[in-house]
Amino acid sequence: MSKPQDQFWRKTTLESLEKYQWESLCDGCAKCCLLRFEDDLTREIFYTNVSCRYLDPEHCRCLDYTNRTDNVPECVTVTPAILEDPYWLPSTCAYRLLSEDKDLPWWHPLVSGSSDTVVESGNSVMGRVVSELDVENPEHYLVDWIS
Repeated sequence: MSKPQDQFWRKTTLESLEKYQWESLCDGCAKCCLLRFEDDLTREIFYTNVSCRYLDPEHCRCLDYTNRTDNVPECVTVTPAILEDPYWLPSTCAYRLLSEDKDLPWWHPLVSGSSDTVVESGNSVMGRVVSELDVENPEHYLVDWIS
């Protein structure tokens, strides 16, 4: 595996990242594009395998990323301010990991040098989701393969 020479995420605070650096932290797993439920008392997150209608399930990318918050008002843009309490993000999310002073996993494209390792490691939703357009009761689609 090749390692990028510039491991900026280890040298720069999240608040100081350039826009392209910030965007490159996203590993493309698309776990944040899944519908989830939260227990109001415990703040425990329960994930489903139901994806947002704008998720391209073959490439794990938003079909209208630029307008995602207009299309889906509850779609949250991850910012340093939001990362003050990132409990609702998957535990494997680079933004959450770095905000918790943890390093990126071996399979993250910035570490491995390849976006294929996200899928190979089992950390992608590719091939595991159904669209919200095809589901009446998303609470019937809870999964336990997301951490």
